[in-house]
Amino acid sequence: MNEEGAQFGIYLHVPFCSRRCDYCSFATWTDREHLIEQYLEACKTQVKKWSPKLPPITSIFIGGGTPNLVPATLLMDVVSDLPISTDVEFTVECNPDLVTSRQIETYLEAGVNRISLGVQSMVPHVLESLGREHDPTNVQRAVKEIRSAGITNLSFDLIYGAQGESIEDWQMTLENAISLKPDHVSAYALTVEPGTPLAADSHRYPEDDDQADKYYEAERLLTRAGYANYEISNWSQIGKASRHNFLYWSQGEYLGLGVAAHSHINQKRFWSVRTPERYISAISEDSSVEAASEQLDADGWELEGRQLALRTHLGVPEECIPEEVRYLMEPAEIDGNLKLTVEGRLLANEVAVRLL
Repeated sequence: MNEEGAQFGIYLHVPFCSRRCDYCSFATWTDREHLIEQYLEACKTQVKKWSPKLPPITSIFIGGGTPNLVPATLLMDVVSDLPISTDVEFTVECNPDLVTSRQIETYLEAGVNRISLGVQSMVPHVLESLGREHDPTNVQRAVKEIRSAGITNLSFDLIYGAQGESIEDWQMTLENAISLKPDHVSAYALTVEPGTPLAADSHRYPEDDDQADKYYEAERLLTRAGYANYEISNWSQIGKASRHNFLYWSQGEYLGLGVAAHSHINQKRFWSVRTPERYISAISEDSSVEAASEQLDADGWELEGRQLALRTHLGVPEECIPEEVRYLMEPAEIDGNLKLTVEGRLLANEVAVRLL
């Protein structure tokens, strides 16, 4: 496992939602609420099995699904046996509609110090187009509850490119989000995932040029407001970049708990069974929840590391960049490294496949 003093993360997947968004392909269900207590108890059992073997946990991210749909006390009890570092970054994803002061206080008492709020858009007709159910006015209420409880690290998730979203709608979302002073903003281009309602309706597919225009607008408005881009889709105030997310982009180690959760330990990647029923059954029978795994050879590991680093502000060594794509690069913070320009970020996949 990782060296002493290295970063190690925990991801806990909560697969329950009250409604499934039209673009969502995650392992989530709207008809399994009767399994919530069994599922969380199974997760706690998995934690107890792993805890003696784990180094100090430097980041925890509870995602989903809708983590704040389940009882806060039960959710926090799942991770209570982990060997948590004193300076842990502890994040819970929340639906704005479901945020309450007592819920946030329960999180805070358990050590949560970061909330990731699923805002997506601040424009009602865009939310409807995405199949989202929350009320934009609840975002402001949720922020007030979160800040009043004492959470000092708040992130917003935004999505651009929905059918019917004008550039002015996107600007309104960005400006309204910025006005609420989150510490971190993730802005993701809407993608069409197989098997989703969005995939079944080609008239709703996002357009590349429209998404490019909206990405440039995100960069312009967020940078003007003091946010720095540190990964293609992520901007933060100074010192508020997501430590947990950076584990993924730096080939760090992390353990995934719950259904469909991915892990990376000792250069092995493995992931869990996808349904709550199979997961609960495996845990109750004390059998493995691992669905599959992969282990990269040395060359594959090195190339993957460069491709991941390319997404970040740290960049990659100049000698790794072929001449034909260097016009998309600029000096990075690390001497001798190059990072993607704003235009380059839009073509990151094309650059990644050309890395030497």
